[in-house]
Amino acid sequence: MKRMNILVLNGSPKGEYSITLQTVRYLEKLHPEHVFDVLHVGQRIRTLEKDMQPALDKLKAAELILFSYPVYTFIAPYQLHRFIELVKESGVDLRGKWATQLSTSKHFYDITAHRYIQDNCADLGLNYVRGLSADMDDLLCGKGQKEAREFFAHVLWCMENGVHEEPSAEAYECVHQPVTVPEAVGEKDGDIAVVTNCAHDDTQLQRMIDRFCAVSKRKVRVINIADYPFKGGCLGCFNCAVSGKCIYKDGFDEYLRQTIQTAQAIVYAFTIKDHSFGASFKLYDDRQFCNGHRTVTMGMPMAYLISGAYSRETNVQTVVEARAQVGGNHLAGVATDEHDPNAAIDRVAASLEYALENAYVPPQNFYGIGGMKVFRDLIWLMQGMMKADHRFYKAHGQYDFPQKKWPTMLKMYLVGFLLSSPKLKSKMGNAMNEGMIAPYRKVLERVNGDIVI
Repeated sequence: MKRMNILVLNGSPKGEYSITLQTVRYLEKLHPEHVFDVLHVGQRIRTLEKDMQPALDKLKAAELILFSYPVYTFIAPYQLHRFIELVKESGVDLRGKWATQLSTSKHFYDITAHRYIQDNCADLGLNYVRGLSADMDDLLCGKGQKEAREFFAHVLWCMENGVHEEPSAEAYECVHQPVTVPEAVGEKDGDIAVVTNCAHDDTQLQRMIDRFCAVSKRKVRVINIADYPFKGGCLGCFNCAVSGKCIYKDGFDEYLRQTIQTAQAIVYAFTIKDHSFGASFKLYDDRQFCNGHRTVTMGMPMAYLISGAYSRETNVQTVVEARAQVGGNHLAGVATDEHDPNAAIDRVAASLEYALENAYVPPQNFYGIGGMKVFRDLIWLMQGMMKADHRFYKAHGQYDFPQKKWPTMLKMYLVGFLLSSPKLKSKMGNAMNEGMIAPYRKVLERVNGDIVI
């Protein structure tokens, strides 16, 4: 293949110290015939906000754009998020260029991070090739090195043969339905926090928030995080791993714990932008890492007020449900302005009130159980550094390793032995099924009315 200009958009705030970037450097050594130009967008985002022209010139000159980043809170770091916003706002024409991505993580919702990049590549008219999601330690072993080599070989083959993914997101302009705001009636107690990044000229989202405040049976505090004086996005420095204190001195860690997380319920309100909550919301999400991997709001109900084409944004839907599931929160509902926002907001307010009155928290599904098992294994291995997380996981019984359940394992060996013998299996008849449901029948026998005694 001819010499190619590859622009690496390094979204890590650590710059050259990015673990993800080391895989890029590995590929660069293997392919000296190509030019790898690394732009540290994560480290230089404040500079780029002042002058995007050098970055735009590099984008125009590139034949392949490689997004390189660690996964932060379901999606790419805030800094890369913000860079994509700036690229789109510039109006630069990148149609027909090629793009792919390389991320490192512990595979906690790497799928939503990759889909976010893919959807935005589609918006920009880029020919997208499916990326590589690597474990942080993959490059240290032969298997991970082989996967990196094969990934890049596949990208080159796709470019030579014109093979790319179909656009993953159809451009769709949401028709916002009108929202009316009734007059609030009566005295209210309680405390619900509406956390939003509502722009001062976003009258639609503001009216959605106003209606929720009016119909809620509890007092509502509106917290606009777009106005908070953040010093910067999460640096992934792990300064907070032991103490829980953020390296930034802007007071956000205490503000989060004392002003937001003390509420009885949290309602998130945003307008969909670039297939996400928007960069300012991503900044807020990433900075919550001062709590590490601790589900400190476990049991608290949450809800969403979303302006935009939510029904078309499958990746945003996944993130919304998954963050509630992983956090052990009841998702009381999502109100959008696509159809009948007034009725939707009223339903969310009523559902949130029910959850608060009845302390209702449904059991976790795959999103929550699978996500927390990833963190469980991670924190167990890193307990020497992540001391606060380790204490929390021990206290809440989250070290539920199946290796400790010896009685169940021995029982399964016995069942396996019986099933492997055709003679024994034929003699058992329906005894296997009867044995499996026997414990459940005992539960049903103890039911008195609606109460299990």
